[in-house]
Amino acid sequence: MTWNDPNAQQEAQNYENPIPSRLLILQTLADKGELTHKQLAESFGIDNEDQFDALGNRLKAMSRDGQVNRDGRPYKYRAVTKQDVVTGTVSAHAKGFGFVVLDDMPDLFLHEKQMRWVFNGDTVNAIGTTTDNRGRTEGRIIEVTERQQTHFIGTLEKDDEGYIVSLSSPNNHQPITVAAENVAALNAKPGYPVKVDIIDWPTQHEFATGKIINVMDDDNDREVIIETTLLNYDIPSDFGAGVLKQANSYKEPTEQEMKGRTDIRHLPLVTIDGEDSRDFDDAVYAEKRPGGNYRVVVAIADVSHYVTPNSALDHEAFDRGTSVYFPHHVVPMLPEVLSNGLCSLNPGIDRLCMVADIKLSRAGNITGYEFYPSVMHSQARLTYNQVNDYFEGNMENVPDSLTGNKDVKKSIDTMHQLYKVLVQKREERNAMEFETPETYIKFNEEGGIDAIVPRTRGDSHKLIEELMLLANTCAANFALKYELPVLYRNHDKPDSEKSRTVHEYAKNFGISFPEENPTQADYKRIIEATKDRPDAVSIHSMLLRSMMQANYSPDNIGHFGLAYDEYSHFTSPIRRYPDLMLHRAIKAKVTGKKQPEMDFTLEEAGQQTSDTERRAEKASRFVESWLKCHYMKDHVGEEFDGVVTTVTSFGLFINLTELFIDGLVHISNVGKDFFVYDEKQQQLIGQDRGTVYGLGDLVRIKVAAVNMDLLQIDFELIAKLKASAMNQTKKDGNGNGNGKSKQTNNKSDNNGQGKGFDDKKPSRRRNGRGRGKPKS
Repeated sequence: MTWNDPNAQQEAQNYENPIPSRLLILQTLADKGELTHKQLAESFGIDNEDQFDALGNRLKAMSRDGQVNRDGRPYKYRAVTKQDVVTGTVSAHAKGFGFVVLDDMPDLFLHEKQMRWVFNGDTVNAIGTTTDNRGRTEGRIIEVTERQQTHFIGTLEKDDEGYIVSLSSPNNHQPITVAAENVAALNAKPGYPVKVDIIDWPTQHEFATGKIINVMDDDNDREVIIETTLLNYDIPSDFGAGVLKQANSYKEPTEQEMKGRTDIRHLPLVTIDGEDSRDFDDAVYAEKRPGGNYRVVVAIADVSHYVTPNSALDHEAFDRGTSVYFPHHVVPMLPEVLSNGLCSLNPGIDRLCMVADIKLSRAGNITGYEFYPSVMHSQARLTYNQVNDYFEGNMENVPDSLTGNKDVKKSIDTMHQLYKVLVQKREERNAMEFETPETYIKFNEEGGIDAIVPRTRGDSHKLIEELMLLANTCAANFALKYELPVLYRNHDKPDSEKSRTVHEYAKNFGISFPEENPTQADYKRIIEATKDRPDAVSIHSMLLRSMMQANYSPDNIGHFGLAYDEYSHFTSPIRRYPDLMLHRAIKAKVTGKKQPEMDFTLEEAGQQTSDTERRAEKASRFVESWLKCHYMKDHVGEEFDGVVTTVTSFGLFINLTELFIDGLVHISNVGKDFFVYDEKQQQLIGQDRGTVYGLGDLVRIKVAAVNMDLLQIDFELIAKLKASAMNQTKKDGNGNGNGKSKQTNNKSDNNGQGKGFDDKKPSRRRNGRGRGKPKS
């Protein structure tokens, strides 16, 4: 041995033919920089073949463990430094792998072994190690810096080794062991949902241990999954004592509080909301002006009067960012004493509000606006269905608060007239409106799903939407004019990759679409050309997926989808924090007061509110998907009609026409043929029989299986009932497509995803291993 190794004695004890220790290798790389395997061997004077190979194995292990990075061919190794360490959030996949989600660089892929340390949402320090054959940078977790949660909800299970609590996705990779004494003390039964606190966190070799603190014997699956989701997504659901104390300290508005506000209690303002709405944050009124012009008053609850800057209430609202909506359950941003009480524009009582008073020409052009704090008095609480019935002449269910109040009736008639003008303006600016149905879940008395029905949108829904858009655009214009410290609601145009996808897809309809920098008019051409087709929903869903995500930012870039040069959120401060910020800024400006100094920067607020919005959306989608999968467990083996909504290399996604539930027909269940995936035409093409499956095809399926861990419903294709116009068989001379095809066979795959735990339950020790000495 020709090297001076600080760990030489330990190496000699462990190996008959020692090689340089990891410490010496790191010291050498730090001193000499990047070196290949061969160069390192030469620097150590290694000429023995066995030692050379052993050094190579050690370098591979060090790369795997994140001690060195390797790049190029042949590999050049360098020591990992502090500059290589990144901080991100763990995103777990139901199949056992995961990612470290990073803000300003590609995410790091985490194998199942790395996921053993962590739960979904944990904050970790990690490094990139190697690049796999799919081009993903593999990550290694250095340390867990913050745990997202310390208690979980799962199902108690028992096996030969004892009791565990199995968690649902996205933490189904991380069972928690619990003691038999703990189970007996609470009389917990296997199969029941339980809440468990963590005692010891998981390691590479052992599962986490915990203590059951509550047996959730509620038979209502919906309530259990919502509470589980709130924990898994770290969504606050309980208000602290300080927050409640502040909220409960407010009383009904006094004359002193109304002083200095514009009094509009004489105006016949009304609220128009859903049947089950409980918080009413907007009231509306319209009147005709001389020459056929219009005046619109949009009154919004003055939440900023109660949620004062940097108070306990304000910090809580900022942390939550938004209210979270689940089927028949709401987690509000503000305590109910405010959201459903003092800040709700309930009928027949005085309420403080912020007003957007807007003037429009008879053609619907904004000719002026002003904002002011006010006091109002709603004259009716109307529902969308009631107003729709009124517009359609179905007077049986229309309340007297509308038909019996001539001022309210006149205002509603004026708003409906203005709505038709505003719809024309929407058409002129090419704002997009996709034919994508919304659904809602109806529950029975036991809390189970009774039905899934489409949510219809009549003129009343669209009328309120147009008036809210008016107020939001005027508020954004006002904020830009006076350079107020607010957040804008931005929606960027599609990037080049997504534009090229739509460009190829639009060829199916003989419609031109640019490969770069599309305009709203380009999208509108496809929407208009396909809106009456039977496969319109599939087409428009694909177009919608090509759009960028909207976000909040202190820098305005406009809203591509709505075709506005400036846009903000002003109309829902009860349930969205950016609206509250905008109210404060506008109120300070119009009252001549100093802009409030906040405990956060605008950039931090933009990131926080965008993140909490995404969190709420993911949690809501998860609960809805879980409920639908739970519902479909009772329908395995039954047949339904459906429409192909997405085509991939691994199969067809089908939306059931009666239940509005999505499932996958895997490529192995499509048919007895060799199928080729045509990405450009969005089709699966049978090479032997020429059968084509594509977007909009009507098919008959059988429910084959439901996987609650993956939240995946598997269908088996029974028959093709009707082909979309562009998906005819090759024998008909159509559907072969012009794009480059990818060959796909009928063998099962896992959609290119990583491999998680085996189907069999692992032992308490990971893979049955103890804590023995790891190999090099």
